[in-house]
Amino acid sequence: MSKKQIFKISLILILGLSIFLCIYTTWEYIISHQKATEHFMPPMDSRSQMHKNQFPNLNPMQPVHPQGRKMSNMNMSSIFKYTLPIGIYSIIFLFLFITFYYFVIHKNTKVRLDNEMKLVIILLCVGLFFRISLTTLIEGHPGDINLFKSWATSAANDLFKFYKNTTSCDYPPFYIYILFLIGKVVRILALENYYTILLKLPSIIADIVTAFLIYKLAKKHLSPAIAIFTSTFYAFNPAVFTNSAIWGQVDSFFTLLVVVALLFLSQKKYVLSSTAFTGAVLMKPQGIVFLPVLFFELTREKNLKTFIKVILSALVTAVVIILPFSSNGDVLWIFRLFLSTISEYPYASVNAFNFFGLLGANYVKDTSVFFIFNYHTWGMIFIVTITLLSWFIYVKANSNLYVFAIAVVQIAGVFTFSTSMHERYLFPAIVLAVLAFVYLKDRRFLVLAGGFTVTVFVNTYYVLLQTLKGINNIPYNFLLVVISLLNIALFIYLIKILLDSTIKNKTPATTANDIIP
Repeated sequence: MSKKQIFKISLILILGLSIFLCIYTTWEYIISHQKATEHFMPPMDSRSQMHKNQFPNLNPMQPVHPQGRKMSNMNMSSIFKYTLPIGIYSIIFLFLFITFYYFVIHKNTKVRLDNEMKLVIILLCVGLFFRISLTTLIEGHPGDINLFKSWATSAANDLFKFYKNTTSCDYPPFYIYILFLIGKVVRILALENYYTILLKLPSIIADIVTAFLIYKLAKKHLSPAIAIFTSTFYAFNPAVFTNSAIWGQVDSFFTLLVVVALLFLSQKKYVLSSTAFTGAVLMKPQGIVFLPVLFFELTREKNLKTFIKVILSALVTAVVIILPFSSNGDVLWIFRLFLSTISEYPYASVNAFNFFGLLGANYVKDTSVFFIFNYHTWGMIFIVTITLLSWFIYVKANSNLYVFAIAVVQIAGVFTFSTSMHERYLFPAIVLAVLAFVYLKDRRFLVLAGGFTVTVFVNTYYVLLQTLKGINNIPYNFLLVVISLLNIALFIYLIKILLDSTIKNKTPATTANDIIP
């Protein structure tokens, strides 16, 4: 039997195993969930101030999240049960990443692949089934999951009056449409036992779509082997599936919108880029961090007509998304929502392993003074400085191929040096660093992607574990110091890479054989 046949059979077996695991864990999940339904009701969220009569079966002896969210004992035991396997997997993943990087990227070892599209499809399918299995093994962050359940149910009841009926929602309206669809599906098809899986599914699908986009883009600029490697790197990245399949957050969906917006921008499709950027901002306020990249490119083009088209497309997109929720004639509600969301966490750091976390300012009021100014002022100074630095680099580069690299500067810089940052906000940096490598062919961006994988995974997973123990304010410890220093070092290295590329014109790209598809 040839090596090719062994390889194909191995892939088929892996795919079959992943399908079996997905079906088996889902079946077991439904059975266990049905048994637990009589004894467990959704946790209460303090922000919504729900009356206890809405959840008469809540057990007052269950652990309580510091923000008032009661937690399922089943959820707590499940995630701690799989902590060791996830840790081992992450170490193996990092080892394989370093090995491939050294031999294929650095040493230019030749890798021949047949039927590469089939290989990609199989790998992405395995990634999909693997994530679905994880959703059944680990319930996720109890507060966030139950907030999404509450919002989905409320949106399904009356979408247009959602914000009037749901005082707990601090999300802009874009993702409420997704939750509305989930709520409707659950109600129509009686899929209450699948609620958690369905809530995680949009982000899981976004993971796979993003991985496929990476492959398609990398294939245009790099060798097939590297294209498959970068796609697989994202599809099986522990920092990525921890956010979507384990925690149950929606950063993957948000990141996909940002990637699409930057992709259109790199192709000079400014109207479409503006539309996607607007969708990202109206999903999560963090989308504002990436808007300067659009501005930089528009100023580089110096076309007033294009600038006007972009503004109009953004306004039209915003009106289409917001208008259904403005049935009472109040058009200013969206601004109040953004202001409320932004001011919801007035702290120097919110469990983010960054510069302010390194200073010991986690959950310290941002009005507290630190060396002349308060933390909030320092955060604004850093944001302005980082944005100006991004603009300087983009002007020197004078190419829209740098949009992904500049986006990395924006998100990594703001996360590392701004206030009110949560542990998950650095998440987009992973895929943006990969795509910066694809477009600029500078292998150092892959080093950054690997580094961000470590910091995002450790920060996110550690905070999740501590939260489930009832610890909301992460204490100052060795792990926080190390990861915070690493994030600062990664940002400095990122700036060095871009200054080398734009000013010193030094780019250690992959070899010619790897660059040419």
